Amino acid sequence: MLYNESAPILANEEAGCNIWLMTVAAPQIAAAARPGQFVHVKVPGMEWHILRRPFGVYAADAQAGTVDMMYQVLGFGTNHMTSLAPGDAVEMIGPVGRGWQPSANCKKALLVAGGVGSAPIHPLACQLAAKGAEVVSILGAQTAEALVARQRFEAALGCAPRCSTDDGSFGRAGFCTPLVQEALDEAAAAGTPFDYVACCGPEPLMKLVAAMAERAGVMCEVSLERRMACGVGACLSCVVDTTAGKKRACVDGPVFPSTEVVW
Repeated sequence: MLYNESAPILANEEAGCNIWLMTVAAPQIAAAARPGQFVHVKVPGMEWHILRRPFGVYAADAQAGTVDMMYQVLGFGTNHMTSLAPGDAVEMIGPVGRGWQPSANCKKALLVAGGVGSAPIHPLACQLAAKGAEVVSILGAQTAEALVARQRFEAALGCAPRCSTDDGSFGRAGFCTPLVQEALDEAAAAGTPFDYVACCGPEPLMKLVAAMAERAGVMCEVSLERRMACGVGACLSCVVDTTAGKKRACVDGPVFPSTEVVW
């Protein structure tokens, strides 16, 4: 079920490297949200911009009635969002879309996130850890400052994520894909292979991770980002080419089995 809530802003602060975290009060969405779903946000003060903006749910606390969103300042709209403060409110539709769907008996999962792709992956890490699954997380970013989700992943999983940075300022220098292959190879060599891989980030990263998982014979899901207008499946502006034809990222996704995506 979709809810349309006027959500008061509780906090809106920069976490580092032009990446901001916003917490809002949205009790209906917080109670209904599942890992991998998103909210479609109407930003106040931008009435001339009629389209809402999709943001993956970074955290949803049903008891507190709060939803956390992560966003990167890339243009006028996200720059305007940084001016919002407690006392302002955003209008949100959610939770929207198909979230992560690991098998019910998932015992060992590999979670891979690039940049702000860590936001939709974080609730999945919490869910799998709560169910007792062994979870290995890999985070990649341009700089150490941009690894804004690192501490949350460590708190959720009880162990530090494996990290890479483009500039070598933290963890492995370069892209995170070598860490992914190493994790898959280590698990296979130990006789305890992963039975699920989830990836969110730049599309070239997801394509590479999907191919690695397929070679390893491991189920993989990816969360795709598309520009969208309505966010509820009516306008067909966010289509994804799949092996079953064109599907809508907003309601058929944003999470898709990687083998269904026509890369």
